[in-house]
Amino acid sequence: MSTEELFREDAMLQSCEATVLGADEAGIVLDRTVFYPQGGGQAGDAGTLTTTSGALLAIADTRKHPARPGEIAHVPAAGADASAFVPGTRVVACIDALRRRAHMRFHTATHLLCALVPHPVDGCSITAGYARLDFHMNEPLDKAALTAGIARLVAEDHAVLQRWISEAELDANPGLVRSMSVQPPRGQGRIRVLEIEGVDLQPCGGTHVARTAEVGAVVVTKIEKKSAMTRRVVLGFAEPAVGRG
Repeated sequence: MSTEELFREDAMLQSCEATVLGADEAGIVLDRTVFYPQGGGQAGDAGTLTTTSGALLAIADTRKHPARPGEIAHVPAAGADASAFVPGTRVVACIDALRRRAHMRFHTATHLLCALVPHPVDGCSITAGYARLDFHMNEPLDKAALTAGIARLVAEDHAVLQRWISEAELDANPGLVRSMSVQPPRGQGRIRVLEIEGVDLQPCGGTHVARTAEVGAVVVTKIEKKSAMTRRVVLGFAEPAVGRG
């Protein structure tokens, strides 16, 4: 069996009812979830699972099950008692909304950064405390200019849309893939793409805000030369970060 990924169609969902399919060392597997599993550079969600009898389980992370493709494992916090979460148990799954919102803002901001730096990406990390992209390039980058560019695209309030295309459409447009390190998942016949109207279009399975204005104040905090052909750009919020992870 597989886990229905409710977050793919609606990143604003914060909770859902679900049934426990299984529980093992990887975590708690549900038949459906709003929890995003770590992938594509984006950190997994945290939150809680609550049974109808009131038992509550803190979830520290979310991962794709390592042994069963299609299943999503909700990883209990260290020391948490998961004994009540046996197969067949009905639960309410609720994400940490502030952490998810930070992921959404940063992930959309990285797409804006891709529009400003037209080079392949060979590394990515999106957390609640910061985001970074590694660009395959050797030209210098200007921190102030990139911060100003992101602010402009945020202020222009572009719509952020998602849709699905066929694998054949992607094959016909290989330039859509910007990442050198993470390739779009194949085998299902379709690929999810993220479009920022008039700004960026590329395959992406992550969670995003609905309009660029919702990204808010994001600044370039650091630019590093990681190698002869790698420039790392680190993003942060102008306000205090939600947290790390």
